[in-house]
Amino acid sequence: MNQALTAAVAGFGTGLSLIVAIGAQNAFVLRQGVRRDAVLAVVGICALSDALLIALGVGGVGAVVVAWPGAVRAVGIIGGVFLLCYGALAARRALRPGTGLRAEGEAAGSRRRAVLTCLAMTWLNPHVYLDTVFLVGSLAADRGPLRWTFGLGAALASLCWFAALGFGARLLGRFLARPAAWRVLDGLVAVTMLALGALFVAGS
Repeated sequence: MNQALTAAVAGFGTGLSLIVAIGAQNAFVLRQGVRRDAVLAVVGICALSDALLIALGVGGVGAVVVAWPGAVRAVGIIGGVFLLCYGALAARRALRPGTGLRAEGEAAGSRRRAVLTCLAMTWLNPHVYLDTVFLVGSLAADRGPLRWTFGLGAALASLCWFAALGFGARLLGRFLARPAAWRVLDGLVAVTMLALGALFVAGS
């Protein structure tokens, strides 16, 4: 029992250390949370996707994918182009404060668009595969029979983080009710997306 708990805690800490960073996915979840736009759907997609990818990594899929570097390169290029496009849209919003970027008091974007964007942000992001399938998978393998317990801890960390980020972001609603604050947020999102997109395309 103590060994299982240790493995779960180690998995939780590993998952949290990998996911708590400024990135495309976190920036998107934060923005949706502040706008209170399809937050439950976005949090659910991110957490379930991470859980599935972690399960694939723990199951040994990571070692198989490594044998096909062409697939990893293709994902990097496609994901990089997507991030560049999303970053350009965020930059446009930051430069045009009259587009209605307010946390409250306006109609939220369509749930379908939010879901599709979240799916693309998750599954076209090479870092997601590196962190969950490869890194968590390889670390879990060192736990032997407790590798699934380690993976469960990592998946739980992902769920806790995305829930805190998505539902906790609304606490910033009053601050981000000011258009200038939204311009800063979208500016940060734009810089993050464009930088990551350029790195992915250049490194693929």
